[in-house]
Amino acid sequence: MSKKNPVQFHFLKPCTLPNRRGLKKFILSVFKKEKKVLEELNIIFCDDDYLLSLNRQFLNHDFYTDILSFPLSGVNQPLIAEIYISVDRVRENARAIGSTIREELHRVIFHGVLHFCGYKDKSGTDKTKMMGMEDKYLKSYF
Repeated sequence: MSKKNPVQFHFLKPCTLPNRRGLKKFILSVFKKEKKVLEELNIIFCDDDYLLSLNRQFLNHDFYTDILSFPLSGVNQPLIAEIYISVDRVRENARAIGSTIREELHRVIFHGVLHFCGYKDKSGTDKTKMMGMEDKYLKSYF
């Protein structure tokens, strides 16, 4: 009997996500490279309204976003976490920046993973570093 992969995808809104098994393995390799112990990661694909309600409820933010990341485990414990991704926002952002939905979806997934590996994106310097790491893992994945 094979052990369940700690990375699981859940679709509240359908979206095209090819090679799911390969993507799960790649996400695990990112955690390993970044020296972060992962116990469980649920990635939930939803729509704008669902993510907006979470943004209001948990962060008191009244605006649309493409991703919310929630660590559920304590500090210095193996990571248990959830990432919520708005498929609507990803589609809109891809159109706005002239990217493909596929690439933007993977960028957002890697962005959430990198947050759990300690990368930040509030300051200009942090944003630049985060985007560089997203690009690195996108290039490595594709």
